[in-house]
Amino acid sequence: MHYIVYALYFKESQRIYVGMTSDLERRVAEHKRGKTRSTKNRGSFEVKIIEKCDNRESARVREKYWKSGCGKETLKNIAEWSNGSSRGS
Repeated sequence: MHYIVYALYFKESQRIYVGMTSDLERRVAEHKRGKTRSTKNRGSFEVKIIEKCDNRESARVREKYWKSGCGKETLKNIAEWSNGSSRGS
């Protein structure tokens, strides 16, 4: 089973949430419906796929990196948040 490491960029607060899932469409829908406490009530967001991994273990390792200081700093420097390939709420 493949896993996706993704980031949500919240425009209003300029905050970034990083997560992983095997079903991105379902997970984004959960975020939109407020089913995730850490992203509930944050407003609209854009979705970016950061990496695709072959298994849960490797996805978890990469998720931890992207949640670290270095990973978050790299995400903040990405200038392509609005390139049209992402989905918003």
